[in-house]
Amino acid sequence: MSAPADALKPLRESGALTRAGDNGAPRSAAAGQGAHLLLVDDDADLLRLLSMRLSANGYRVTAVGSAEAALARLAIELPRLVISDIRLPDRDGMSLFQEIRSAWPALPVILLTAHGTIPDAVEATTLGAYAYLTKPFDAKTLLERIVQALNLSAPEAGPASGDHAWRAGLISRSQCMDELLAEARLVAASDASILIRGESGTGKELLANAIHRASRRSKAPFIAVNCGAIPEALLESELFGHIKGAYTGAVASREGLLQAADGGTLFLDEIGDMPLLLQVKLLRVLQERVVRQLGSDVARPVDVRILSATHRDLDAAMQEGQFREDLYYRLNVITLILPPLSQRREDIAPMATQFLQALAAKYGKTVRGYAPGALEALTTAAWPGNVRQLYNVVEHVCALATAPLVPLSLVQRALRVPSLEVLSYTEAKQRFERNYLVQLLKLTDGNVADAARLAERNRTEFYRLLQKYDLDASLFRGDGAAVAAERQE
Repeated sequence: MSAPADALKPLRESGALTRAGDNGAPRSAAAGQGAHLLLVDDDADLLRLLSMRLSANGYRVTAVGSAEAALARLAIELPRLVISDIRLPDRDGMSLFQEIRSAWPALPVILLTAHGTIPDAVEATTLGAYAYLTKPFDAKTLLERIVQALNLSAPEAGPASGDHAWRAGLISRSQCMDELLAEARLVAASDASILIRGESGTGKELLANAIHRASRRSKAPFIAVNCGAIPEALLESELFGHIKGAYTGAVASREGLLQAADGGTLFLDEIGDMPLLLQVKLLRVLQERVVRQLGSDVARPVDVRILSATHRDLDAAMQEGQFREDLYYRLNVITLILPPLSQRREDIAPMATQFLQALAAKYGKTVRGYAPGALEALTTAAWPGNVRQLYNVVEHVCALATAPLVPLSLVQRALRVPSLEVLSYTEAKQRFERNYLVQLLKLTDGNVADAARLAERNRTEFYRLLQKYDLDASLFRGDGAAVAAERQE
């Protein structure tokens, strides 16, 4: 249900609804300036006036009148904060909130209601709502809650943030990667150990380096070592260092990587391949924050953050006695899971294009793009080797290309694996309907004709499906966020 009309009264009286540029209009704190907020309320007047007020305070606002419209906007661009009414026309606001918490646990939500009760407030906060305000609410309180929530949330990782330096090399248009990067940016501020899981070739070291660049340790060293690529005897010396004469051939003292990374970050790739003896020594470093070189009795303090990664199942390795349980819990304070390339197909085209541009410059080639069908073949391939395999395939076609556009035949030759067919709409299950439509619109950059063709539906029927889920195809063309902002002005 809509909020009662008197819900607007305290906002007007407090000056919370003055237009941007009015003299004396209050401003929010500097934290979160320019942040993207998503407002959800079926009261058009409240939505318009609250949007005006928040825009005047420097926020970028997207306003929608239903839960389905909110989910559609979340699929296009993840905001920093959601402000939602409890009672909505298409579904209960608590149901929307729970879906948001399930899909985006790091996204803060402020709930508004005109029919608040103490049990409702307790339930909302227990489930993880940042704040619960009853209409009519005090404008100053709402603005304070927004600033507080933004101080605790992750900075935007999507196109709207304008800050990509920390995540250099991580190309993303997909929702799952943007969510992961938002979580990575949030946990980068702490010193907690992070375990990065993912299949081989998904970019675990790139993510670890990005976390380092976003942390307070960014000016100190970032050192990466592959625990599975170095023999056990050498790995111990590499990590802990040695003194002169510690073993045959140790003609001079040498500090280890733990000391070299002092003040910074040490990334232990393929930690699941570390021998048990070294696991014990690494555990002592994490517990005592000191390092003892091989052959030395002197323990030296070290301040280093440990990031680790593995493609192995460490739970199974613990059960088999191949990985220490106590070390596992020391390393696995926070877990980030990199999705395989097959789950982020929206990223394949921009990655393939950027890789091709970089490799063409490297090899002095005049290749500038892909012929019709070639990019679609890349987008629908199986990619068992993930991003690493994609890069190798693009390098292959770039090296062999003799024309400005890479032909489909050359891509098929480089892939050497059968392509996957895009599912028709009739093959998709009902519960995945919205996600299926969003994926099609992203793959076609909002071209309804192409999306309808891929879904094997005529355009009229496809438009009805888009309307059912409040999906606006124009928001998927180019920079959807910029289109949405332009429509609101």
